[in-house]
Amino acid sequence: MSPNITGKSLMQEVLHVYPGAQRALFRKYHIGGCSSCGFRPDETLASVCERNGSLSVEDVLKKVQQSHDEDNQMLIEPTDLAKRLAEGEDIKLVDIRSREEFEAVHIDGSIMLTQPLMQEILGSWDNNQRFVMIDHQGKKGLDAAAYYLGHGMPNANALRGGIDAWSVEVDASIRRYTLN
Repeated sequence: MSPNITGKSLMQEVLHVYPGAQRALFRKYHIGGCSSCGFRPDETLASVCERNGSLSVEDVLKKVQQSHDEDNQMLIEPTDLAKRLAEGEDIKLVDIRSREEFEAVHIDGSIMLTQPLMQEILGSWDNNQRFVMIDHQGKKGLDAAAYYLGHGMPNANALRGGIDAWSVEVDASIRRYTLN
């Protein structure tokens, strides 16, 4: 457990330390997935636990940490991915950013996720196919990889740090950008 996160921590701090915490809270406790069970960024973890059945903050933090450890297993480092691709490993790169972001910059060989591609992945890809979800900075990629992992695809990964980290650590020719 992170020594910096306690019941007094604001939810924005919890989500910063554990980016997948909202997914973990929703999956285990049905907290944070919709407006009726949501929480505010300025709310404390203790208050969220209290109004959701007086949950134990310690138990919730253990679950969030366990989920965080599982998330880390789904991540692939940019340099590791680059090495594997250079060695010819069959890895599909699936870019989940917007069409505008993809058209502006993307990793060579990546394909943009569309509804038809999403259906193709679930319907006809080999369940053991390794593929890497690429987003902007690594936050949404984990959610996407977790989705496919939950659908029986054990080799779904997310690029740690997204295309932003790739541009810094692997290919400086890929322009970095910020979203407003």
